Amino acid sequence: MVYLKALGIKFIVVGITVFSLFGIFYHASVFSLFGISLLTTTLSFVIGDLFVLKKFGNIAASIADFPLGFLSLFLFGGLFIMTGTSMAAIAFMGAFFMALCEPFIHAYLIENLEEEALKKQGPFSYDGQFQTEFAEEFESDDKDQKNDDRQ
Repeated sequence: MVYLKALGIKFIVVGITVFSLFGIFYHASVFSLFGISLLTTTLSFVIGDLFVLKKFGNIAASIADFPLGFLSLFLFGGLFIMTGTSMAAIAFMGAFFMALCEPFIHAYLIENLEEEALKKQGPFSYDGQFQTEFAEEFESDDKDQKNDDRQ
């Protein structure tokens, strides 16, 4: 459920960006804008949030989302909107606006996934880690008493 909410939030952010930039500058159809938004959201969520965020953390995922957003907007914009002009500037602006929102989406995911994991664990569950204590061995006092008795 956490993933669906995060995916919905991400789709809203990407949709607003795509509909505003591509709609204003290229006068694209609603179907094309929806397709670009859907594919960009899906690709960004799978690579950026499910893979990079889990492996490398929030900062690396936020940094990786900018080139990923740029490439996906440039590629899908070129596929859905056939124009003679370059889409690099619009894709760059779109990736910039999307990258500004990504740390908030990542923070939402991290916070809610940790809460969900704690709810599943329960108060007395085993998390796979043991704690070990180390101490020095002391000689017993029996040897000292035996030595004293001999003298």
